[in-house]
Amino acid sequence: MTNLSPFDIQARPNRLLMQALSALVFIVCIGLYTHTSIVRHRDNPEDRIVPSGAQLMAGIKSSVLEPAEESDYIPPDNASTWELVHHSMIWTDTMASGSRFLISLALLIPCVVLAVHIGLFPIFGAVFMRFVLFFDKIVALSLLPILFIVFGIEEWSKIALIVIGVAPTMVLDTIGMVKAVPREQIVKAFTLDANNFDVAYRVVFPQILPQIINSLRLNLKPMMLFLFAGEMIAASNGLAYRIAIMRRHMGMDIIIPYVLWVALLLFLIDLSLRILNRRLHPWFQA
Repeated sequence: MTNLSPFDIQARPNRLLMQALSALVFIVCIGLYTHTSIVRHRDNPEDRIVPSGAQLMAGIKSSVLEPAEESDYIPPDNASTWELVHHSMIWTDTMASGSRFLISLALLIPCVVLAVHIGLFPIFGAVFMRFVLFFDKIVALSLLPILFIVFGIEEWSKIALIVIGVAPTMVLDTIGMVKAVPREQIVKAFTLDANNFDVAYRVVFPQILPQIINSLRLNLKPMMLFLFAGEMIAASNGLAYRIAIMRRHMGMDIIIPYVLWVALLLFLIDLSLRILNRRLHPWFQA
């Protein structure tokens, strides 16, 4: 009989058991929440700290089908479900936060290119390396007042906060990847008449690209963290803005679905990057 001890390195549970074990912690968490909600509502039927299932469903319906309080949109009586969703609170907030997140993601591309140059070209390394090491030690949130003064409280201050918070880490990580490429491969490329940019973008970059994608996956949560910090302090829409507004009204029936929605979005982005990495680089195992 196969040994299924949790401390057995060579244990090989079947796929069905693996799926069951994966769901175990989720089931326990849902059970604990349900039990806590039942106990609290038994003492106080109007409790809003731990919403019941009915309260959560009402909150989800309100988020998905009703516009925000500050919205000027008034749905007509014959409005379709799609029209209601398109003008709903969660749609508007997701689009606002999503645009900031995607712009920040695009601005990380030049940072990665710079990192490749710093790691590969000695002159670039001499100019930028110490500055990046120093800048990486600056706490990004401490720059938030400066960013608000320079960019105002609109979109670019939040985007700048995300880039400043994440870019130095990704740059240093990418430099380490470049340095890890065997020197013999670079020398061999030069002996085959490759020029400097051939070595950089046809030898080194393709090798480290899957690691860069994995590094980006690990930085998704910090990116969202910096976005939330900016939105909670100064914003008129966005996922974090809505959570902050609902906190003032003890609106846990809205906050919990929003938190789960953000987690689902990040999970789907991470899954997409993982699938993309597997398709583009089937030789890479990580």
